[in-house]
Formats: sequence, C-alpha cells, structure tokens
Amino acid sequence: MNLNQVTLEVTDVPRAEAFYRRLGLELVVSADHYARLACPGGATLSVHRVETVSLGGPGIYFECPDLDARVSALKAAGVVFEHDPVDQTWLWREAWLRDPDGNRLCFYFAGENRLNPPWTVWPTG
Repeated sequence: MNLNQVTLEVTDVPRAEAFYRRLGLELVVSADHYARLACPGGATLSVHRVETVSLGGPGIYFECPDLDARVSALKAAGVVFEHDPVDQTWLWREAWLRDPDGNRLCFYFAGENRLNPPWTVWPTG
C-alpha cells in the first residue's frame, strides 16, 4: 500500500492552484471546485472548494533534500514562512508555512532519520 493523495479544503481553487504551483507542484486536474497537483516524487495533493475551511487539521509534510536552498528560493519569490529551517530534537530539519487558507505545511529534511531514527521500532534489515 502507498499513500497516493491528500486533499485539503480551500475557499478559492485558482488561488490554491497558483500557490501550490509556486511551491513546485505540477497541475494535473483543474476544475472550478477541485484541483489535483503532482509532487515531484509522484504523490498528489488535491484541493477541494468549501465555503469555510475547518482549520486545525493535519500538517502536510513535503520532504526536500535541498531544504535550505528551496526555502531561500521560495522566500525570494514571495512565499512567507513562519520560520526558517530549524533542527528539531527528533533529528529532522523543518520550516513551516501556511497556504492562503491557513492549512499547515512543513518543508523538511530528515535523511536516514525519516524512517530509521536512533529510537526506531521499525525493522531495519
């Protein structure tokens, strides 16, 4: 099994399309009430129009091997981050931002610690 798609609520599909395309996703499907965008790694993110967004949902994580350079380039292009990349105690480096509707997004780099941190219970071999 593989996670294929996450769908976020938005109030303005064209605005969301533009925002996520600026982040580097590629538009796959576009309609007045819905859009789906592909991440470079193959997963997709979709947005679905609603009257009011229910905030407090999950954070969406985008893994970036070039995290610092990508955040710098996006900031130079006008994307606002809540903070620059920060090393976390769980051995990930993260930078958080919000989309125009307030959905929480994290750009991160974890390397080997993504699935195999020192405290893993996951079978490693």
